[in-house]
Amino acid sequence: MDKPISNFHTHTQLCNHASGMPQDYVLEAQKAGCSMLGFSDHCPYPPNMYDNWQGSRMFLEQLGLYKDSVMEAKSLAPFPVYFGFECEYDAQWKSWYTDELKGKWGAQYLVFGPHWVKTGNNHVYIPTIQRDKNLLHKYTDQTVEGIASGMYAFLAHPDLFMTGWTEWDEEAVACSKAIIDAAVDCNLPLEINGLGLHRGLRDTSKGKRYNYPYDEFWQLVAQKGDKAKIICNSDSHESAHVIQNARNAREYADKFGFDVSESIFTI
Repeated sequence: MDKPISNFHTHTQLCNHASGMPQDYVLEAQKAGCSMLGFSDHCPYPPNMYDNWQGSRMFLEQLGLYKDSVMEAKSLAPFPVYFGFECEYDAQWKSWYTDELKGKWGAQYLVFGPHWVKTGNNHVYIPTIQRDKNLLHKYTDQTVEGIASGMYAFLAHPDLFMTGWTEWDEEAVACSKAIIDAAVDCNLPLEINGLGLHRGLRDTSKGKRYNYPYDEFWQLVAQKGDKAKIICNSDSHESAHVIQNARNAREYADKFGFDVSESIFTI
């Protein structure tokens, strides 16, 4: 068996777009070689706070089931298991994250997973921006603000916006640099995301590229040297991928000579 590795980005069927419960992931992680496993399902929100995204995250009334299921899975694991959530960012939700998810429910960490850009009272899914420059820059500003909030353990799929922007141009470079610089300034790890690798390559004007991780983005990160903190995770939505996606992410990291952090609790 390969050397056991960690993964802090794991989803379950409770987020409404994955399969399996925590016990399934723990059992598969044990077989695949795991040193530490973190559950980070998409967090719920109070009623009327996030209603238009309920199809992609757990419901408020499932919070207890989620925590109990993670704790049950933890009791079966021969390695440390951690309880967390993946969250969007909006300043108005800070108390929900800190007082409720971390305070009341005891979340051990929060992942910053920016998928949506807020524009007025609406939210746009970033992979659908279709080269809208204003939305791209709003998304970047939102992401930088979230990084600076200090609430999160790492920034998931920091190059996810390339799924919608599609071409590496001066706008992509400027936004990438802003996100990378903010993460470096705040000592927030950037995640190489194994799910993006699992989803395969696409054709672009510069040849075949993953939607994410996107080579040119990580070339910019590499220019920061050891100032940039890197973590590799699975972003698994099926138990079979819980460790394999994370191994693939580490292989990708090797292309750039990154020193990958194995724990979010020692950075």
